[in-house]
Amino acid sequence: TLETPLQRGDQTIDSINLRKPAAGELRGIALADLLRLDVAALIAVLPRITTPTLTPQDVQQLDLVDLTALGTELLGFFMSKADSPL
Repeated sequence: TLETPLQRGDQTIDSINLRKPAAGELRGIALADLLRLDVAALIAVLPRITTPTLTPQDVQQLDLVDLTALGTELLGFFMSKADSPL
């Protein structure tokens, strides 16, 4: 759930789901950039793995709290089951 909903025309986006990216969806992105939560890397990757599908412009308009939350959620996909606290 977003702290600050996105407005896209008449549509209000108030929640976003992420799915685990496949290796091909990370093409052109340095993994180190994602691990550092590099904004440019997040702008490139999030449109590939979000529902509803965000555009790069949508990602650029996200509140910083929401961008950080989505980036942190994305980082969770890089943990093995053995590393996961759950």
